[in-house]
Amino acid sequence: MPTFLGEMEQLVLLAILRLGDDAFGVSVQRELEARTRREVSLGSVYKSLIRLEEKGLISSFVGEPTPQRGGRRKRYYRMEAAGQRELRESLDNLRRMTKGLAPRLEVT
Repeated sequence: MPTFLGEMEQLVLLAILRLGDDAFGVSVQRELEARTRREVSLGSVYKSLIRLEEKGLISSFVGEPTPQRGGRRKRYYRMEAAGQRELRESLDNLRRMTKGLAPRLEVT
């Protein structure tokens, strides 16, 4: 059964895909802010990460402690095959819905 993704979930999955092995909460937030050019709260990022993990679209693991974090560990996220499938389907739906609409979206 397909899982329908909201905009924030799509953006978080895209950020994880782009960041690869360096996808953790703050890096996802920074990637979203840099690419969307809008403020994104860390809370909304973590909320989406939790929801995506509950849906089985991503998984997480705890990395090694780092001196920069005072010996604390980071939780890293990675895309699962189900996440790739759902993201691809979601983006395909957007492409189908927007096909031919470019002229109507132009600002006059």
